[in-house]
Order: sequence, then structure tokens, then C-alpha cells
Amino acid sequence: MNILWDPDPTALERYRFALGQNTQALDSSGMVSRAIHDNPQIQQLVIGADVPLDQACQLAETTRLERPELGVILLRTRVDVTALSQALRAGVREVVSADDHTAIADALRRSRDLTSKLAGHAAGGNLKEGRVVTVFSAKGGVGKTTLSTNTAVHLAHSGLRTLLVDLDLSFGDVAISLQLVPTQSVYDAVSMSGHLDEDALRSIVVTHEESGLDVLCAPNDPGDADRIPVPTVTELLKIARRYYDYVIVDTPPSFTEHVLAAIDISDSLVLIATLDIPAVKNLRVAIDTLDMIGSPKDARIIVLNRADAKVGLRPEDVEAAIKTPIAVNIPNSLTVPASVNRGVAIVLDEPKAAVAAAIKTLVDSHIRTAHAEEPSHDGSPAPAAPQRKSLFRGRK
Repeated sequence: MNILWDPDPTALERYRFALGQNTQALDSSGMVSRAIHDNPQIQQLVIGADVPLDQACQLAETTRLERPELGVILLRTRVDVTALSQALRAGVREVVSADDHTAIADALRRSRDLTSKLAGHAAGGNLKEGRVVTVFSAKGGVGKTTLSTNTAVHLAHSGLRTLLVDLDLSFGDVAISLQLVPTQSVYDAVSMSGHLDEDALRSIVVTHEESGLDVLCAPNDPGDADRIPVPTVTELLKIARRYYDYVIVDTPPSFTEHVLAAIDISDSLVLIATLDIPAVKNLRVAIDTLDMIGSPKDARIIVLNRADAKVGLRPEDVEAAIKTPIAVNIPNSLTVPASVNRGVAIVLDEPKAAVAAAIKTLVDSHIRTAHAEEPSHDGSPAPAAPQRKSLFRGRK
């Protein structure tokens, strides 16, 4: 199957002879990235002449990290040396004149032959990728970081290789929530961009000793947030899923470019609200925004925090307002702020508490559902016992 990325709605018909019938047209890089991630049947990506060269090269470069066997063909109105060299450095297989349909068809044929060989080689490696789960709320103060940290701790304590990424790059609280003192952060990945691998990840994560969770913290200096390119975040998450069973992403309360990049490649999106009108309104706006950018509805998990608070709103009112069912109701409890102030995860500190039980239900019944029968990255079934080593600890 082929994908044609072109903002011109008539482009598919114009190139139909060269591309064949089994081609789908998409008009944005986000939709293309999602389609490539979700559909392994997509083998070729053709980028139209109206797509800016920088955007085309950026997508080609990030895509080859996730799907190295996928072929990228770039169409240009005029093929010059600058465009050719920049495209080839980004991983584009061929640059072809948009007016030469015969040349486009020939380039696709050659690219399909190479894809078949590379796909056969990759199948022998039996690499299984982990799942990326982004936790988001369009309003602060709803318990997002608490939910992210406890979700990640529960997964890690269950024997699954788990990475928690603090993508609130300016004011992230993951480190302090888990009493961690990191010496490295997401910002350190910038200098490794294009060369990120297991060893690079090992050098910038810190381990939560009680659970074995690996954590990639936000920078200490809020000014570093603006110096972290979006492609670095995309590359980081795509590389991380190769070595972890789960990558949990905590986010700021806004649709930043970094957040949108994480959402683009996430398998699940946990959306949180509380029983107050601003939080419900912002959740409704967030859902509308996700619909507008083409984020899949079936990947969303709605969580209502402090769901039993007596404030004049009920969970049923929230469902009616957002027109979406709530997956998990987490009760209100004074033990939660106490655990946050002490820097401990409530799923470990008070595992039988109602809040801890609700978080475990979220993880075991919703996040792990599609992953429950899959083996961990070492090829064996994921162990149930909590005694495990961090992925990056004790490795030479």
C-alpha cells in the first residue's frame, strides 16, 4: 500500500497512473505519521511537490527510525543538487520530477523491491516494540503527574520494563514526586539527536529504586525547554519503545508542539478531568481538538479524578458534557496529597487504598489490555514478580 502526502486534494487523481489504485492520499504530516505507525501494510510514502522540503525531510528522517524498510519517494517541480543532497541525507530513496509519471512509477517499483528485501530481513529479527502512553489534561491541578507516576510505577513493579518521560519541559514535577535527583534530563538528548540508541538512553535516565522504573526527567532550567527541538522528542520516544515494554509520557496542560508529537506516536492517550466546570470544559475542548487533528478516538481513555467529591457535579454530568464514557473513576482521598508531599507512589505505599486500586484498574484493564499477551523485550513472557532490574542498570 502507498501513501501520497500532498495538500492538493486533486493530487491523487493526477498521479493515479504512476501510483496505482492501492494508494491513500493524506494532507498533513501528523496524519501520515499516524497512518505509518498504525498500518504495517504501508510500504511506500510519496511526498508531493507542494510539501516544503524541510517538512518532507523531517518526516523522512523520523520515519526511518520507526520503519527503516519503508520507502520514501520525494517529488519536486525542479530537481536541483541542494534538494537532492538534503533529501538523501534524510533517508529519501529517490527524488523524482513531479511531471515525469513514468519515472515516478519506475522509482516506486525499485523502492518496492528494496522494501521487500528489507522487510524480510527485519522479520527475522522478531523485534517487538513497546507501547507509548501519553497522559494529558488541558487544565493544571487535576492530578496528571500523580497519575502518570503511579501508572508507571505500577507497570514497573509488575515486572514490565517501563520508562517515564517528563515532557513538561519547563515546570515538570516527576523528579520531585518520586524523590529523584537527576543529573541528566531530556535536554541532554539534544546533543545525541540522530544517534540515540540504548547506550544513549542509559546515560540520561535515573532509576526509581523501589520499583525499578526508569525516569527521564525534565530540565532543571525552564529556559532549556525552548532549546529542545520537536524532532528530538519524536526520535527519543521512537527509540525508547524499542527497549521498553511501556513508555509513559507526562505532559504540560497545553497542546505544545512537543505534546502533539508525543500524541502522534502514542498507542493510548489518557485524558483527565475533575468535577469542576473549567476542567470539564477544557476536556471537551481537548477532545474537539484531538478530533480535528485526526487523533483516533479508540485510543483515548477518559479518567475522572476525585470522582466522588461533593461539589454539585456528578460523573454522569461529565459524560453528558463530553459525549464520551468515562473509563475509570478515581476517588478523592487525603492520602494522595500526603503521598505527593512525601515523594512516594501511593500504589506502593498504600497498595490497598481505593485510589491505588482505581489506578491499578486503569493500568490492568485499559492500558495493558492490548498488550497483555505480548512478551517483554527479552522475548519471554512478562514476569508477575516485582523483583526486576532496570533495563539500563548493570549493563556493560
